[in-house]
Amino acid sequence: MEEEKKIPEKLQVEEKVIEMLKTVYDPEIPVNVYDLGLIYKIDLADDYALSVDMTLTAPNCPAADFIVEDVRQKLESIEQVRSVEVNLVFEPEWDKDMMTEEAKMELGFL
Repeated sequence: MEEEKKIPEKLQVEEKVIEMLKTVYDPEIPVNVYDLGLIYKIDLADDYALSVDMTLTAPNCPAADFIVEDVRQKLESIEQVRSVEVNLVFEPEWDKDMMTEEAKMELGFL
């Protein structure tokens, strides 16, 4: 019996994308970029090309290049993802209300 490779459902790949984003941290903040609310859009096309819109806590963030490159490398490591485009955007401007409840607790905002 020949073993067939199963193509993962798009939803499963999107879940992997979120899991991977939760491993990326701003070096100055002990919360991941996803829970900080820095990820504005995740668009996984039918051909598994991935486009992510993200922002930073401040436009002049000294770790910007490091964070964006970390996001790109980690997302490219997902086997099913064909290509990754990370777009750095500053509209709307990020504020602490975009954080998850967990992130707010971690940083003492609750």
